[in-house]
Amino acid sequence: MEDVELMERVADVIVKRGMAAPATVFLESMGPMNFLGSQALHFFTPIIECAFNVKEVEQVARLLERRETIPQLIAIIESKSAPRAPQGASAQ
Repeated sequence: MEDVELMERVADVIVKRGMAAPATVFLESMGPMNFLGSQALHFFTPIIECAFNVKEVEQVARLLERRETIPQLIAIIESKSAPRAPQGASAQ
């Protein structure tokens, strides 16, 4: 459950910054190398910790080690970035 919540927060940040499309393309291209990406995060943790919570960076790196995480994160980003109908509008 904690992993899903973290992926939701990561997706929120990506969508709020208008980076949904580039992040999706990056994640899709990274699929076969997800383990290498996770190891790079571990390597850069001392530098990244200046801007981000180290525990969360390590948790994201751990998540990226699993192959099923990438498609799940892409799906969350796409659902959060999908246009929504205005409040009160009825579907026709």
